[in-house]
Amino acid sequence: MPPRPLAPLWQRLGWMVLIWALSVSALGIVASVIRWWLHP
Repeated sequence: MPPRPLAPLWQRLGWMVLIWALSVSALGIVASVIRWWLHP
């Protein structure tokens, strides 16, 4: 079975940006919940 060709650069960068944005959003939501929980 031959190895899969690499995805185009723009596609790999797009996935990296998407994952980065989701992780930053999740951290922001968690930080907001903790801040609200500590200081209602």
